[in-house]
Amino acid sequence: MIEIIYAPIFVRNFKKLNDNLKEEILEKIEMFKSISNHKLLKVHKLNGKHKDCYSFSINYTYRIIFQYQNKNQVALLAIGDHDIYK
Repeated sequence: MIEIIYAPIFVRNFKKLNDNLKEEILEKIEMFKSISNHKLLKVHKLNGKHKDCYSFSINYTYRIIFQYQNKNQVALLAIGDHDIYK
């Protein structure tokens, strides 16, 4: 099982979201923790300024950017729509 570290900016942005979306995000994080390459999450490596990071989908609009700290630990760095890639 993967250990999750939450970046402060991730926590701040998470708190601003509506309760239904928060619930969906928490479900996807749990899914990610148990099966990190789950097909529903569409995990993929990023490039450009985020070349050391990966992303997975919450729904059609929201994404989470994360980075592997080691093989058992992941840092969730950002949450938002496609604008988080800019």
